[in-house]
Amino acid sequence: MTLSKTLLAAAAFAAVATSAFSQGPMEFKPGMAYVYAGPGKMSAMTMAAGEKNRQAMMRHAAKVPNNTVLFMDNGQLYSTSGMLDPTGNFYLP
Repeated sequence: MTLSKTLLAAAAFAAVATSAFSQGPMEFKPGMAYVYAGPGKMSAMTMAAGEKNRQAMMRHAAKVPNNTVLFMDNGQLYSTSGMLDPTGNFYLP
């Protein structure tokens, strides 16, 4: 997985994990990067300012599709297309 995909997955995973614990939406802040570095290793940091840095990240970035579910299984981060109902059961829309 490339760094940009890892960043996107981490951000989405952080949103899913935070929502599961807080039962509320997670807001991503402009200028922040969320990094998944392996099981139990999440971090957030301020991105360097500047158009050159933004362009470098965007060159390798990919949008995360709507209804992407991220989850951990046996210490690995996975994603799939679908949704979870309020009880946590997975389904396809």
